[in-house]
Amino acid sequence: MNGPTPSLVFSRRRLLERAGAGFGSVALAATLASLSRNAAAQPAVGGVHFPARANRVIFLFMNGAPSHVDTFDPKPLLARREGEKPGGDLERKSSGGWKASPFAFRAHGESGVVMSELFPRLSHHADDLCVVRSMHTDVPNHEPGLLLMHSGNQQPIRPSLGAWASYGLGTENENLPAFVVLAPGTPVVGPHLWSNGFLPGEHQGMSVDTNDLRVERMVANLRHPELPRDAQRRQLDLVEQLNRLHAEARAGEAALDAQIRALELAFHMQRDASDAFDVSREPQPVREAYGSTPFGQSCLLARRLVERGVRFVEVCYVSKGNKQPWDTHQDNDAQHGKLCADSDRGTAALLADLKARGLLADTLVVWSGEFGRTPYAQLDKNKAPGRDHHHTGFSIFLAGGGVRGGTMYGATDEFGMHAVENRVHVHDLHATMLALLGVDHERLTYRYSGRDFRLTDVHGRVVEGLIA
Repeated sequence: MNGPTPSLVFSRRRLLERAGAGFGSVALAATLASLSRNAAAQPAVGGVHFPARANRVIFLFMNGAPSHVDTFDPKPLLARREGEKPGGDLERKSSGGWKASPFAFRAHGESGVVMSELFPRLSHHADDLCVVRSMHTDVPNHEPGLLLMHSGNQQPIRPSLGAWASYGLGTENENLPAFVVLAPGTPVVGPHLWSNGFLPGEHQGMSVDTNDLRVERMVANLRHPELPRDAQRRQLDLVEQLNRLHAEARAGEAALDAQIRALELAFHMQRDASDAFDVSREPQPVREAYGSTPFGQSCLLARRLVERGVRFVEVCYVSKGNKQPWDTHQDNDAQHGKLCADSDRGTAALLADLKARGLLADTLVVWSGEFGRTPYAQLDKNKAPGRDHHHTGFSIFLAGGGVRGGTMYGATDEFGMHAVENRVHVHDLHATMLALLGVDHERLTYRYSGRDFRLTDVHGRVVEGLIA
């Protein structure tokens, strides 16, 4: 006989139907087991290629692209040339000419890291920040730019950064996913930004809508409607036994083993997730420090998750009804005032909280958009001037996790148009993040469709100047 008996098939289906009420909707993908060659290419779970400076990542993603010349890259020349057309190929695009930032910049901390007045709270953490002023990417369009920043590729065909981290390092807590994405709604091309791509499905990011912070709304079906935990445990053990009988008749069907692991994780999440995702358990002063907005509370939730062993957490800045809030084509100044105030509060509280708990030293925090915004104005007859998309020079910052705090790395030209000194491409950023995690970006590979793939493809270099 080539398969299980009909009675076994029937029983298995009945049991899976019962179990599904408690296990099925925890937003975990069914998985495929990796080939032995792939297992050899990655570090052992919990292991590294070389000593790690960071054990986990919190990626604060400012969806829509913040303006570097209004945040971390002051350009006094813009004020002197206000309104002048850039000329050349930019003449048509720069409808309003050069546009100076209305925000004051000054140095902060012992290191003298410069940032605008839009970040009064973050300025107290200047000596922890490594500001990269020389970022550049390949395209100034949102969809390919978002994909490139998240996966190293402009098409939605590759695994995301968080999935690669999960694949290479696994999780520190077997009862929680290794990769979680926190976002109040879904951004443009959202699911592709945390996709596992061709990696085993267990490495896909678990997406959590933080519009409603009640645990049962963020993570569905955490509590079985009928069975207590001991009964569920017996049920799951029986299902696993039947699955093993099923697998014995189908040698090499790795997806079944992966599904068993997914069910186990879903079962354990019914206990651990109830605690990990419940920000109401935090003291009120802590919650207030982060602010009451979805971004601020998501930052607090990110801290709760990483301290419980989640390897990679992305906090995606999306506002309800606006998938790209930082896309300030109109009224750039007023919008950045509001957006930065929110981001400043949540980010500063996160850094302070991580440091107070002794977690910042080995937690890598990255603050970035998909690109920057133009140093020249984009005019709208009905609204105040905005700024257009800009990819040849922009700013991000890193903190904790072995980075060189109190640093301003690289530079754009005097107008803020192009990265000209110590240029850092997105591939270089990815290579450096992996290096801080103890992973060699050239050795973390996965064989798919006849060749070995990696996050940085055939590109990328570790930027030693960012590492302490």
